[in-house]
Amino acid sequence: MGGALVSGLLAAGWANPAEIAVLEPAPERREGLLSAHPGLLVWERPEPGSVSEDGGAVLAVKPDIAELACASIAPTRAPRVLSIVAGMSTERLEAALPPETVVVRAMPNTPVLVGAGVSAISGGIRAHAADLAWAEEILSAVGTVVRLPEHMLHVVTGLSGSGPAYVFLVAEALIEAGILGGLSREVSRELVVGTLLGSSKLLAESGEPPEALRADITSPAGTTAAGLRTLEAKAVRSAFLEAVAAATERSRQLGH
Repeated sequence: MGGALVSGLLAAGWANPAEIAVLEPAPERREGLLSAHPGLLVWERPEPGSVSEDGGAVLAVKPDIAELACASIAPTRAPRVLSIVAGMSTERLEAALPPETVVVRAMPNTPVLVGAGVSAISGGIRAHAADLAWAEEILSAVGTVVRLPEHMLHVVTGLSGSGPAYVFLVAEALIEAGILGGLSREVSRELVVGTLLGSSKLLAESGEPPEALRADITSPAGTTAAGLRTLEAKAVRSAFLEAVAAATERSRQLGH
């Protein structure tokens, strides 16, 4: 997610590579970042006092090393930290950072890579309006941002954070269905990707609820009705509800 955010910010023109410094201890990942983004500052260790008073740091690591990574942030004197660590509460991060550090917690998703992400943010106990505005400015450069109470971020993680994987699984299945029907993989992929893009655009721009749009293309006893009847018989709707609930619960577990 950290790499996707860097790529998305640079592609959006939010900053030039020399204005973003990435702390990456793994040599192969440092090489990959430098290769992908010439001019990007990539450090093995933090540079003392490297973050300006009006700037901040983004924490993009796995939950099991988040508190250790906070110790690496301290020497930079970052006044604020935007955390995209899944499940990790602002309270735990605040305890691992210098006492004056502001924490804003966020859950973006991987479409930030193409400027189409969706993120939710929530401020910690020391966060003020300016801190939330700073975090929103960063994330709005690569998509849309909503502000929510922190306790709702677990649901956001299970829904939109993990959501692209659900969509990609659906895309995989539809492509395979087209192949089973006799289409080439290339044609099937083109049809599925176009269908997903077009359907999302229609949902976003029509203002209609999804159930109304679904009903519009479902003729009585028609082809769509036959397909939907099979999906309902296989409990696909229930499977999505349970998938989001399971991912939400896993987010809660990661924060403990």
